[in-house]
Amino acid sequence: MIAVLAVVLLVVAVGGAFWLLRGQDDDPAPVAAPTGSAVAGEPSADADAPAPSAAAPESSADPRFVKVGQCIRNDGVPGGKPKLLISGCAPKSYEVLSRIDGATSGERDAKAKCDKVEGYTDWFSFDSELDTLDFVLCLKQR
Repeated sequence: MIAVLAVVLLVVAVGGAFWLLRGQDDDPAPVAAPTGSAVAGEPSADADAPAPSAAAPESSADPRFVKVGQCIRNDGVPGGKPKLLISGCAPKSYEVLSRIDGATSGERDAKAKCDKVEGYTDWFSFDSELDTLDFVLCLKQR
């Protein structure tokens, strides 16, 4: 009886730990700020962080999957939570000049990485609990 109880407690503890760890990924700490002359009040003016989501991306427009040469736009409410989406390269969109995958430590780190990229006007930094998911995008407003 004690062995069965021990196995049940072990299964519950492992399941609870998995649930807690998985839940931490749902609320990453994104950091972003415009550099240059972008105006924060315009809907597509600054490249801010995507809204965290507990589910898998709904489409291939998720900015976590953007590649160099593609463009993104901000569909979020000005002054509110931004919503970045991969889009066509139209006026007021942002072209990805460089994508730097790997650990990032916030604004200074992201800016320092993009300072090495010629022609960038803005940057976007995604900083999650798991450093392997972090990335910095060096962007040029079109």
